[in-house]
Amino acid sequence: MRAITFDIESISDSVVRGHIDVREQELIVVAIHDSHTDEYSSFVKEELPKLWPIIEHADMLIGFNSDSFDIPLLNRYYPGDLSHIRSLDLLVEVQKVLGRRIRLQSLAEATLGSGKSGDGLKAGVWWKEGKKDQVRDYCIDDVRITRKLYEYALEHGVLKYKDLRDIRDIKIDTSLWNHEINKTSTMTHALQL
Repeated sequence: MRAITFDIESISDSVVRGHIDVREQELIVVAIHDSHTDEYSSFVKEELPKLWPIIEHADMLIGFNSDSFDIPLLNRYYPGDLSHIRSLDLLVEVQKVLGRRIRLQSLAEATLGSGKSGDGLKAGVWWKEGKKDQVRDYCIDDVRITRKLYEYALEHGVLKYKDLRDIRDIKIDTSLWNHEINKTSTMTHALQL
């Protein structure tokens, strides 16, 4: 099974009461891990045509808050419809169990023992300052964290978070994560090879 773990950095001048509206965002960087090659790479908006064939050959997209943010945003740039690719949103999996959202930073610190290298708001500032390589590196780092959390959950059946002062387990049902699905997807492939 070919899985693409991915993350997006975006920029916008509009934030309404702390809520980021996907429709107001401009994509600046997409970073991926391709399980087929075991490589990390990143793409700026002008490089997206190189990304589409990789995504179109994926069996699953893995992300964090990807179903409600990353996929809808990326879909605005894709000439087909990415919502037909099977996706695994780790935030959704956590929310199913806890009934609330947990930040990637919190899961990483409790589960992996280390956190993120920055935050998305700083990435936008770096981009405006011309520090594009720093944004790429930050985005790739988030993909590494997401990939490690995915692998940890597969191996241990849990992710961890800090609740006040105690670290607690979130039991995650991973039984269908690597289950092969029928490849006769209804996805609209724009760039079939």
